[in-house]
Amino acid sequence: MTRLHLPGPSAGRRIGLFGGSFNPAHEGHLHVATTALKRLRLDAVWWIVARGNPLKSEHGSFEARLASAKALARAPLMQVTDIEAQLGLTYTIDTLCALQEAEPEAHFVWIMGADSAAGFHLWKDWMQIAQRVPIAVVSRPGTRMTRAMPFTRHFGAARLDEANAPALADCAAPAWVYLRGPDHPASSTALRRAQ
Repeated sequence: MTRLHLPGPSAGRRIGLFGGSFNPAHEGHLHVATTALKRLRLDAVWWIVARGNPLKSEHGSFEARLASAKALARAPLMQVTDIEAQLGLTYTIDTLCALQEAEPEAHFVWIMGADSAAGFHLWKDWMQIAQRVPIAVVSRPGTRMTRAMPFTRHFGAARLDEANAPALADCAAPAWVYLRGPDHPASSTALRRAQ
């Protein structure tokens, strides 16, 4: 396996993995990452800038997306990574497997906004992702987590009460929590349209 250049030590640490296209990164992304960092009591959040997204037609250049994430995520416990570019990977399941192989003692949690969770069942091997790492879903404007979603329907029994969110990183997967608002209205689509 290619030697990964990771943003910091991970053994025994509680690390949120926040993947996305970040085309461009915006305050809504920062809100999701910050909410997860605080409410899950994580040691760090690693932003994983996607090399590409098979579910989106607009990608923008990787370098520009990476730069926009770095410009936004400047807090001490936030680190922006090019892990997928280093490994030549595109799919979350492959990135997770590589990270868990490289850092078996880390306590990883996958972080996503509720807007991403609504389409999670379209991701490659989404059920395997949920069975590999605990997942934190942070509320986003215009998207409600419902029992009708394939993710919530399939993994309903693995849901933690929001009051138990700090325990998520120590849970065996499948386990997930929904972190409710306040929401932040920013979106990449709206920012691209405004340009």
